[in-house]
Amino acid sequence: YHHSCTLFFILLLQFHHVFSTNTLSSNETLTISSNKTLVSPGDVFELGFFKTTQDGHDRWYLGTWYKTTSERTYVWIANRDNPLHNSMGTLKVSHANLVLLDQSDTPVWSSNLTGTAQLPVTAELLSNGNFVLRDSKTNDLNQSMWQSFDFPVDTLLPEMKLGRNLKTGHDRVLTSWKSPTDPSSGDYSFKLETQGLHEFYLLKNEFKVYRTGPWNGVRFNGIPKMQNWSYIVNNFIDTKEEVAYTFHVNNRNIHTRFRISSSGVLQVITWTSTVPQRNMFWSFPEDDCDMYQMCGPYAYCDMNTTPRCNCIKGFVHKNASAWDLRDMSGGCVRSSKLSCGGEGDGFLRMSQMKLPETSEAVVDERIGLEECKEKCVRDCNCTGFANVDNRNGGSGCVIWTGELVDMRNYVA
Repeated sequence: YHHSCTLFFILLLQFHHVFSTNTLSSNETLTISSNKTLVSPGDVFELGFFKTTQDGHDRWYLGTWYKTTSERTYVWIANRDNPLHNSMGTLKVSHANLVLLDQSDTPVWSSNLTGTAQLPVTAELLSNGNFVLRDSKTNDLNQSMWQSFDFPVDTLLPEMKLGRNLKTGHDRVLTSWKSPTDPSSGDYSFKLETQGLHEFYLLKNEFKVYRTGPWNGVRFNGIPKMQNWSYIVNNFIDTKEEVAYTFHVNNRNIHTRFRISSSGVLQVITWTSTVPQRNMFWSFPEDDCDMYQMCGPYAYCDMNTTPRCNCIKGFVHKNASAWDLRDMSGGCVRSSKLSCGGEGDGFLRMSQMKLPETSEAVVDERIGLEECKEKCVRDCNCTGFANVDNRNGGSGCVIWTGELVDMRNYVA
């Protein structure tokens, strides 16, 4: 009798261990009332239901969070703009789709796949935090039918991509929470602009607040500190199929994420497995000169001068009296007209600068800086030129023909 009791106890333990899983099969469900979660291999991420309270009302969400941080930190939410209004909710795999149902079995969120799929399918929380739906007969984790990494909320994790799928037109954009306690879509977004050279914009609704500057082969031109991120490996993908930024961390003990706060600050946050407290590694905008178009056309911002805005050499204040009143939005104008190829025209080399906004610029990656200069000389509308890629001495050509805006320098 004693032995059979002991055996029964061991089997119970084993059964419990089996349920601490990272998969949800087509005949299983995840409910709010069961209080069960999926846990990623490595125990870093957990997926399940969580509750917030706004204006005295409870809201329920399906999401993913870090399992071991001292303060609950959410990295993905399925139904951020369509919460459940009570503790009756079920996640299930139905007809090769993930579906979240409310108390009356009405879908409030779905992976929304169309077409016929190989059955059966399995939902799985991977070790990197990606929640995927895949054919359960394949062991290739890269072959998913749907993945949460394609639908970011306010957080970019390592191996996630931020940018555009050029085949489908699908944009992966970060969008802030409405407030620190309300995960619904807020006012701020972080989005890739694919016109001209590729650069990210921080937007408040549709208004530009900040831009990163274009990718120069090593980093974003407007984020010099990126080259000092010793354990973060940055990667920019630019192919016929997609244009996107991604990163990974080369130290397994350090966890890093990018996050856009509800107040419109993009943060790089780190924590280590041994010290679960979060550490703000970097955030932007960093200073006044980071703010979009702080100084108007043909002017650059310098944190070490008073006033902060300065005309490019060869240009003067467009409205001197407004400038004296510290209204520099009008920017600067040429002090003398160009002779367009005649005597006296020349180029001013400006180093340690954030490149002007490039959405209207012309890009030719096949030619170098000398040919770029010649091209600019022949065009009476050309206002400036630069390399596209800074690696190996520089390559590619970008030419501006309109006003030069949103410039700053980085003189220490």
